[in-house]
Amino acid sequence: MELGSALQFLDNKSILVTGGTGFLAKIFVEKILRVQPNVKKLYLLVRAADHKSAIHRLHHEIVGKDLFRNLKKKCGTNFSSFISQKITVIPGDLTHQDLGLHDSDLLQLLCKELDVLLNLAATTNFDERYDVALGLNTLGAKYVVDFAKKCAKLQVLVHVSTAYVSGERSGLIVENSYRMGETLNGVSGLDVNIEKQVVEDQLHLLRLQGASDKDITIAMKDLGIQRARRYGWPNTYVFTKAMGEMMVGELKDIIPAVIIRPTIVTSTYKEPFPGWVEGIRTIDSLAVGYAKGKLTFFLGDLEAIVDVIPADMVVNAIIVAMIAEARHQQPQTIYQVGSSIRNPLRYSNLQDYGFRYFTKNPWINKDGKPVIVSKVTVMNSMDSFQRYMAFRYLLLLKGLELANAAFCHFFQGVYSNLNRKINWVMRLVDIY
Repeated sequence: MELGSALQFLDNKSILVTGGTGFLAKIFVEKILRVQPNVKKLYLLVRAADHKSAIHRLHHEIVGKDLFRNLKKKCGTNFSSFISQKITVIPGDLTHQDLGLHDSDLLQLLCKELDVLLNLAATTNFDERYDVALGLNTLGAKYVVDFAKKCAKLQVLVHVSTAYVSGERSGLIVENSYRMGETLNGVSGLDVNIEKQVVEDQLHLLRLQGASDKDITIAMKDLGIQRARRYGWPNTYVFTKAMGEMMVGELKDIIPAVIIRPTIVTSTYKEPFPGWVEGIRTIDSLAVGYAKGKLTFFLGDLEAIVDVIPADMVVNAIIVAMIAEARHQQPQTIYQVGSSIRNPLRYSNLQDYGFRYFTKNPWINKDGKPVIVSKVTVMNSMDSFQRYMAFRYLLLLKGLELANAAFCHFFQGVYSNLNRKINWVMRLVDIY
């Protein structure tokens, strides 16, 4: 698609973006304002108690970021007024009907004016509490579709999902939508309403038992993994995103809808400048753990391909898919956005790149000293990984346990700390 064609479509359009403070949302907003300043309005839905709090989040968590430095330079002294004119930030909550909007006049305005609705709100934590992930990734999609159906002149609904809704299946996987209740392992009985009831029952039981907030969090995380694997998905994140796709497909009726399935989203490649990223994202936690010297070995196949895609390429794909869908009005189209066919990246590359980068640019620890790294030792099977763990750490842990019992819990602190770290590593390996 030619740039001129895209700019023409975006001219004088009103776009609502959910998850307005999120990583992709910021890049999308910056891109639109930079390339098409004649966009009519960008409405950003953010979680906030009131309008004042929402404005604070806009200036501190969105346009105040370094990501907008090129746009600031382009606008000069007019930047603040330009932002005020083009962006309207809306306090709301995706997990409620009408997106949690309480201003009836604003609700009516949106339903009358919106041309595009882009759903970017999600929790991408693989190990999220099940109640949180279900509320945002699944039921949130339902409320977005319900809202879209009220918009009189909406041209397209764009729902951003993930390529990993396909789970751990191998071979050629066609980009088909999920039917309501469909599972990856063929187990019947998947029903979003039942999942919602399971969550409510479990929370009620935990509260009756007087469980602490920490215990409830652990229990809800475990519940999410259990429910995901019951139906063939590897973790809570992809399971709830798959159910979110089901909600879109089941409820959208005649609304033109497009689903975007990116792979692992990383920092920007080119726009507005290379290397912008925010926070510790999915694969970043492994890089940070390695840089700090805490991740010296892991489980994986060095010849396997890890599919990563720069965030600005994902945003470009969203814009192009949005325009194509609005113009051609297909029932529903799914686009996967990844890199493994044209530019495959193997785990052996990551192992090499990580070693070279953090050798040249070491992490500085809290004592001000550089952390010296060596190449990560990679185990090619779970059996070899567990043997390594047993030899390297579990024997020591067992010795500490015996010594702790013999010396009246003198080593309790050391034992608890090592036990916690081992459990963290095992859970990380299991989830990823």
